[in-house]
Amino acid sequence: MLCCWEVSSEFAASSLLSHLLWCGPCLDLLSLYRLSIAAAPRSRAAQGLDMRQPASAKWYDRRDYVFIEFCVEDSKDVNVNFEKSKLTFSCLGGSDNFKHLNEIDLFNNIDPNESKHKRTDRSILCCLRKGESGQAWPRLTKEKAKLNWLSVDFNNWKDWEDDSDEDLSNFDRFSEMMNNMGGDEGVDLPEVDGADDDSPDSDDEKMPDLE
Repeated sequence: MLCCWEVSSEFAASSLLSHLLWCGPCLDLLSLYRLSIAAAPRSRAAQGLDMRQPASAKWYDRRDYVFIEFCVEDSKDVNVNFEKSKLTFSCLGGSDNFKHLNEIDLFNNIDPNESKHKRTDRSILCCLRKGESGQAWPRLTKEKAKLNWLSVDFNNWKDWEDDSDEDLSNFDRFSEMMNNMGGDEGVDLPEVDGADDDSPDSDDEKMPDLE
């Protein structure tokens, strides 16, 4: 059935609106349009074309390692790929299996073979072995562009260039941890100065320069 209305410049907008309210064919077209819009996201998901969003992450720098924590609860299908100058992270998160994907071009080179990750119910912690030990990373990424999903973990940041010999012993434990760390939930991370969010001295630690 064709619509009985022919739109021309002499009809007022109010007349057109009145027509749309009672014209059956026009109402059918509007209904089909609304259904197509509502079904579009489901169709993309069904075809596997839905967009992945970056997971929220925080990082901190140490003498021999760089730590990145991806804050995804109840993660599944975790995949971490370490390359010499790049890290790629992906997983499904939460009860709705939301897809996350992070691709990071790193500030400096790492040793992929000595870099590991560990999954817990609250997050995924990645430990990147620096290609050059003792070289500070002022930022995580190669480019200076600010990423809204990435922040500095100030609770664990410290001015390690002034570490004492006692502080350096922690990094020996990091090395031992990395040798035993295979990414499973059973690995215990060593205690790190400043890692406790409730520590009364955590606010007194020196903040890094963001640029």
